[in-house]
Amino acid sequence: MEKPIPGGYNGKVLRVNLSSGSFTNEQIEGSFCRKYLGGTGFIAYYLLGELKPGIDPLGPDNKLIFAVGPLTGLNFGGSARHAVGSKSPLTGGIAKSEVGEHWGFQFKRAGFDALLIEGKAKDPVYLWIHNNEVEIKDARHLWGHNTKETQEKIRSELGEPKARVAMIGPGGENLVRYACIMHGPFDAAGRGGTGAVMGSKNLKAVAVRGDRMPSSVNPDGVKEIAKWLKENKDLVKVFSDLGTGAGIVRFDELGNLPVRNFRDSGFSGASKISAQAIKETMRTGMEGCYACPVRCKKVVALDEPYHLDPSYGGPEYETIGALGSACGIDDLKAIAKGSELCNAYSLDTISTGMSIAFAMECYENGLLASGETDGIEIKFGNADAMLQLIKLIAKREKIGDLLAEGSANAAEKIGKGAEKYAMHVKKLELPMHEPRINKALSLGYMVNPHGADHMDNMIDIFFNNFAQEPSVMVPDAVPLGLEPGPSKDIDPKRVALFKIAQLKRIVQDSLVVCSLLPYSLAQTVDITAKVTGWDTTVMEQCRIAERILTMCRMFNVREGFSPVDDQLPSRFFEPTVDGPLAKHSLTFEEMEQAKRYYYHLMGWDEKGVPMPEKMIELGIDQITRLS
Repeated sequence: MEKPIPGGYNGKVLRVNLSSGSFTNEQIEGSFCRKYLGGTGFIAYYLLGELKPGIDPLGPDNKLIFAVGPLTGLNFGGSARHAVGSKSPLTGGIAKSEVGEHWGFQFKRAGFDALLIEGKAKDPVYLWIHNNEVEIKDARHLWGHNTKETQEKIRSELGEPKARVAMIGPGGENLVRYACIMHGPFDAAGRGGTGAVMGSKNLKAVAVRGDRMPSSVNPDGVKEIAKWLKENKDLVKVFSDLGTGAGIVRFDELGNLPVRNFRDSGFSGASKISAQAIKETMRTGMEGCYACPVRCKKVVALDEPYHLDPSYGGPEYETIGALGSACGIDDLKAIAKGSELCNAYSLDTISTGMSIAFAMECYENGLLASGETDGIEIKFGNADAMLQLIKLIAKREKIGDLLAEGSANAAEKIGKGAEKYAMHVKKLELPMHEPRINKALSLGYMVNPHGADHMDNMIDIFFNNFAQEPSVMVPDAVPLGLEPGPSKDIDPKRVALFKIAQLKRIVQDSLVVCSLLPYSLAQTVDITAKVTGWDTTVMEQCRIAERILTMCRMFNVREGFSPVDDQLPSRFFEPTVDGPLAKHSLTFEEMEQAKRYYYHLMGWDEKGVPMPEKMIELGIDQITRLS
């Protein structure tokens, strides 16, 4: 007999078909929740089990999925997150992102654990989900508006000033392949183009509001983890004080800060674009997600030379690197304006910045002529060009139409050797951490199913006495018999450590809880047990994460991905001309060897295909479609 739904879950999935205008509530069982947890786990299950191979990511057969987890919306720091996923219009594989704000909390209070959006509306619409009810509402009057305006208008017409809104701006409407979904004006489900999927369905927004939170089995356990974070606030003090980007100057000294499309190392303007510089020149406050005391999100304002609207928050580390040093730009005011534009248009700042950096290198090497750029001098360091290109990309106008395809696709269209300037894995642009000095991170870029990603990953320099990260990883690794100490190699011990770090992140992405907070895997498991009532363990949680990763891998395999797609750009197998990385590079064979061992640890064959025995062991052999 099926056990009652565990604590922390509603036990319901909302399925909306925009083509027919219909919706259904589907019950999920407790065993399903325990097998896939929520968040990324639910996304992997539904995409693998329900999408036919080879569908057009921008066609009506794709599904857009929002999913919370058992920890979403609880009263402790880091619990405000949810996940968004679909088949990626950028990579052609699986896409998933996690995001904070208050949307996931309100969606869960509205009575659901996941939202599956299918089909395509005839005209623009938005969804209004509130206390187990859903309405499909006309959004033709909202089409073309930026994110701030969209949220304001929806709240006004609903008469719900506290409604939370997930939405797209013109970037999503115009199907920019790396458009994101904004939750409020400055929290992004950023990577892989889920905003373009939303736009392809004529779906402008999903507004949510609820007042019925599912109960926890042991509410005192939630209070204990909240108390622990309060007592250990020094572990997150840097985020409370400065947000992300506090280490930019040190990153630059080490060579971790990307410079001019990862071509160079050493950026003379690093101190000008740091989180400290933001605090001193334009920051007006710090915001945070629901129930989180850390308050890590910058809010900036400025009048000259650009008007900066504080409603759009402020630039975080990845944005600073992508629109700043990766483009050779040290104009902090322009970077902040670029961040605001991306948030208003719903563009992933990483892929936007790296697509512009790619164009800059192409231009400087004569692969893009002045006539092709409508006279814009797309040179490294040109802040005005960067801002112009963001607008053109969002509107898909002129050179922006090419760059809206992403750097890999743009390189194929340009030809003439442009591919060597596209810094991507699986067509997803690299984040702002340098592979040459982070070998485990490099492996993560290679093998993460959604492409180059730093979140489901392990940044090596944090393990080499650079920061407090070892205090987080040691209690995760030692009980499993692993050695978390400093290493510059990518030997089997390091690969095994990377795997555990990756599994931990997948657990966090599925529960869903913020990975920036210093909870050990054991703490995460403990709070899960107290919320759900399960007698779960670290071993079980790692097994669940392995199941989810394997499902994501199977999704990509049936879409034609192979080990060739698990490779870094050739640039990283050469040192930079000068700077901190003048003597640092990866070797192709060491990374291939690490990849092969990772495949082995995951139970995948030499082609990266999960072995049939592994599928049976993980209990997912019945939901795969390989035809």
